[in-house]
Amino acid sequence: MRNIKMVFFKIFFISLMVALAMKGSQINIQDLQNFCLQDTVTLLSFPLLFLLTIYMLTRPKPVYLVDFSCYLPPSHLKVSVKTLMEHARRAREAGVCWKNKENDYLIEFQQKILERSGLGQETYIPDGLQCFPLQQDMAASRKETEQVIFGALDNLFRNTGVKPGEIGILVVNSSTFNPTPSLASMIVNKYKLRDNIKSLNLGGMGCSAGVIAIDVAKGLLQVHRNTYAIVVSTENITQNLYLGKNKSMLVTNCLFRVGGAAVLLSNRSRDRRRAKYELVHTVRIHTGSDDRSFECATQEEDEDGIIGVTLTKNLPMVAARTLKINIATLGPLVLPMKEKLAFFVTFVKKKYFKPELKNYTPDFKLAFEHFCIHAGGRALIDELEKNLKLSPLHVEASRMTLHRFGNTSSSSIWYEMAYTEAKGRMKEGDRIWQIALGSGFKCNSSVWVALRNVKPSVNNPWEDCMDRYPVEIDI
Repeated sequence: MRNIKMVFFKIFFISLMVALAMKGSQINIQDLQNFCLQDTVTLLSFPLLFLLTIYMLTRPKPVYLVDFSCYLPPSHLKVSVKTLMEHARRAREAGVCWKNKENDYLIEFQQKILERSGLGQETYIPDGLQCFPLQQDMAASRKETEQVIFGALDNLFRNTGVKPGEIGILVVNSSTFNPTPSLASMIVNKYKLRDNIKSLNLGGMGCSAGVIAIDVAKGLLQVHRNTYAIVVSTENITQNLYLGKNKSMLVTNCLFRVGGAAVLLSNRSRDRRRAKYELVHTVRIHTGSDDRSFECATQEEDEDGIIGVTLTKNLPMVAARTLKINIATLGPLVLPMKEKLAFFVTFVKKKYFKPELKNYTPDFKLAFEHFCIHAGGRALIDELEKNLKLSPLHVEASRMTLHRFGNTSSSSIWYEMAYTEAKGRMKEGDRIWQIALGSGFKCNSSVWVALRNVKPSVNNPWEDCMDRYPVEIDI
């Protein structure tokens, strides 16, 4: 059959060539001159048309954020600082942790951390950590993660009207809880996502993994056209409560709380009309080649064999250095020309003439209207506010997120975005900088622009308490 087709094709091709030759034999010099004079513009337009076609086929596809949803835990999971300390004392008395019952200094240490942390009286811890004996097994951990992920996704699907079967890409990130089957597979099974879905599960990448997941989804959306992508960012608290006596590991107990977010992205041009934001830039910096960066936040066993996350004294220095590299990379992409020039002049002076000259810190307030700084802790927010020369209003979303929800790891930047929406501050054309730092050590940024005056979606996590915020935070 294939040979017959080839024969017919050859006969057709030869016949066409003969016809063109016969037609060409009838063309004289005058015909050629008229053709050249009349159709020069047409001939010249062919290369331009070709180049335009190549550009349209290869140019980056816009990535739109249709909507996102942050998980709001049920009210019975709320805990005050007083309740947390009562839990700690009961755990000690029951011999669950700190085998030496004389170690009261560990209780006092956590009390001081909590009082200075910036966390409020309504953060959430999971069911498994609210009972005695504590439930930290795989079943309790799965229960927490399922509640968070499914709660956020159910709300996202309701608000957008998108059916699970329309999702072509799924990216999930959770740093320390990565069961088998994966969290991505858990979502595929729950919502019966299609067989050819492109799914990824990112683990061990710390609090900055939310931006990494967005960047990965963006890359996949450039390859797979006309589809939706879902990004899910969360962390598990149940299995990660540290029960030892190492102070550097106890800090995480005081900061991390239940939370998670689901984000719907699209590369379909028709979704621009209803999308909230367009993704403009992502910048990822990883300084893990340096030993101090690599070791400053490590999950390991303490001297008694109890697993926890160690935070070293090098962490502030490493964070500042990694942030500086991120800023130097992002600045040329977003800053106005005046700021770029000032930065360049200072750089040249410092390098060649005055080594003692201080580095020039660009005014990022000229590039962004809103800042979503990862709510990793009070000291982190303070440091970024100072280094970037921001006002209290610029860091309000970060401080209030830390106060209301605690450190929810990679999802905290979405609670901050939700806060800004709930306040009615997100206007068309506004630029938003999400910035997160995490183990490894990494500093990652994503830049969005609002496509319209954005209103909070249904079941915004702040809708039941927005009238009380912002609040004064005791020093």
